[in-house]
Amino acid sequence: MKARLYKLFTWCMVLCLALPEFALAAGGGKVENIVIVADTRKFTGWEAWWTNLYNESHLYFALLTMALIPTIGVIFGVVADIIMGFIGIDLKSRELAEH
Repeated sequence: MKARLYKLFTWCMVLCLALPEFALAAGGGKVENIVIVADTRKFTGWEAWWTNLYNESHLYFALLTMALIPTIGVIFGVVADIIMGFIGIDLKSRELAEH
């Protein structure tokens, strides 16, 4: 019984993925693709470049974003460590006060 239910569920998923017009077009007719763009009229400089990159290639935008976020996080972490060192907070040689 479990194998039949699993097989039925698998076939239902295959039909939903293989026939998107049937699954998604509740109103009937052809499904139109949605175009996602960012409005670049108000931006200049690096903001305009960033939004144009988003509009032209979602793949390059995603790859650049995935590379920049950890890099900026490391930079912020190092800067915060330097600032805390200047004000006297030393996190490198911490004594456990709980024990």
